[in-house]
Amino acid sequence: MNEPTPLLPVAPGWMVQSDFDGTISVLDVTDTLLTRFGLPGWVELEEQWERGEIGSRECMKGQVALLDMDEAQLQALLDTLEIDPGFAGFVAAAAAHGMQVQVVSDGIDYAIRHVLERHGLGHLEVIANHLVQVSERRWRLESPWASARCTRASGNCKCERLAEQQAVHGRVLYVGDSTSDFCVSHKADFVLAKYKLIAYCEQQGIAHAPFTNFEAATALLDKVVLGHEALA
Repeated sequence: MNEPTPLLPVAPGWMVQSDFDGTISVLDVTDTLLTRFGLPGWVELEEQWERGEIGSRECMKGQVALLDMDEAQLQALLDTLEIDPGFAGFVAAAAAHGMQVQVVSDGIDYAIRHVLERHGLGHLEVIANHLVQVSERRWRLESPWASARCTRASGNCKCERLAEQQAVHGRVLYVGDSTSDFCVSHKADFVLAKYKLIAYCEQQGIAHAPFTNFEAATALLDKVVLGHEALA
């Protein structure tokens, strides 16, 4: 009887981590929920966060506690939210290169998974804050991915999530759009940047390539995988 062939270790390569709100999704999901269902006070929390008086974790927990909606209303609103039409193609292209795509967000896991499942992408791993229903119309946000070392005091420390994947895969291509992606961009091996993140990467000298949609990001993905990292 032949001995089974031992499995070879996976060679270090690239994987992809992507932000969700405003990067994959067309609209910021949390802001959309707060605009529709938020009780008074959530705007003040947002302003405190913008002034640097509180971290994003404290801001988000306070805001989610002010959501007044039942689950049917939540799902109905999430059913209206769209993602970048090129994202599914980007995921397929990454898979063809043997690259895992992981969604890493400081947003709400329930919302992200619901939207991705509607678009046939429910298989993607999502790491985000955890939404808990505490009564028919009230909610609580838990942050199992928080870190006391997080300089942004985020609910999900993206820098730690990136370091975890670098230890497994070797290199991480990070995709993001705004302020929650600033810190982690310094630690990524390469960045695909849109919106506010473009100017930040330019100012900080971070290796990056700008993109406007995931169709363009797919073309950039091919160049990164082929070793053309100096795209900025």
